[in-house]
Amino acid sequence: MSTPRRIKVLIVDDSALVRQVLSDMLSGLKDIEVIGTAPDPIFAMAKMNKDWPDVITLDVEMPRMDGITFLKQIMNTRPTPVLICSSLTEKGAATTFQALQAGAAGIFTKPQLGVKDFLQSSKQQFADAIREAGRANVKNLHAIAPKMTLPTEPQPAMAMLRTTERVVAIGTSTGGTLALEFVLSELSPVCEGIVIVQHMPEKFTAAFAQRLNSICGIEVREAKHGDRIRPGLALIAPGGQHLSITRNGAYYQASIKPGPAVNRHCPSVDVLFRSVAKVAGANAIGIIMTGMGDDGARGLLEMQQAGARTYAQNEASCVVFGMPKEAIKRGAADYIVPLDQVPGIIMKYSV
Repeated sequence: MSTPRRIKVLIVDDSALVRQVLSDMLSGLKDIEVIGTAPDPIFAMAKMNKDWPDVITLDVEMPRMDGITFLKQIMNTRPTPVLICSSLTEKGAATTFQALQAGAAGIFTKPQLGVKDFLQSSKQQFADAIREAGRANVKNLHAIAPKMTLPTEPQPAMAMLRTTERVVAIGTSTGGTLALEFVLSELSPVCEGIVIVQHMPEKFTAAFAQRLNSICGIEVREAKHGDRIRPGLALIAPGGQHLSITRNGAYYQASIKPGPAVNRHCPSVDVLFRSVAKVAGANAIGIIMTGMGDDGARGLLEMQQAGARTYAQNEASCVVFGMPKEAIKRGAADYIVPLDQVPGIIMKYSV
């Protein structure tokens, strides 16, 4: 009597801990074989070209390429049962729907905290989900699109509707150093990642960031090119260079580039806000605070139009009401708030 063929599984997750736990969980099962793991879809594809799995377990939020994009490309090229294993599906019904629409055979939701204990206690359910996925008729899960070649390099287009990664963008100028000190010192490390443009000359921003870091409960530092924007971290644009954000898979990161002054400033609030509007959209909030001139007003409006919530500091609490006033005049601010409400707004957004 021949031995039943084992289900070959490839685990794709950017967390080394998750990859290890899932591999260990499945290693003792007679009907399932883990043939490999990969930290992102690009590495996964290199392994799949050598040994194609029967089932792929796939995270959604990963560097270089997000899971939904990868899922679509698999289904359009060589339809294979894919089990989405993500914490994002716990929060984002839209993402769950998008994954199923793209052809996922199933969804297995992992929590954001205590993931190791959860996975270990869910061994049977996870194994059953893999077995179920292995029996799925993928041709009925997804209408096959015209054949396309899976890429071996990251692709710029992003398919995800949303991500658990969110961004708080702040722009300020005259009076902003004290305003930022007040706001950032009131935040806890669970706050969403923050990117800041404070009009300040070159070589001053590093010392300013170091001072804030020494008195705040969150980490504050001068932004460097490629820094990941993550909870509990505030990145301040370096003087003399523009700060913008880019998307790397499902993550946001800082881009630092020299350039001509915009609205007479480098760094410019408009440069930051416009990049946030383009890259993060509804996954962001924008806050324009005390400062002279109109830098940031146009960018805040673009953020609002892209679905972000927008705030302007009120006149009574500003040192100079120029920048918030211009944003308000353009209709760019959803809310006009005093400075002492700003920390609460950020923390509430982070929950």
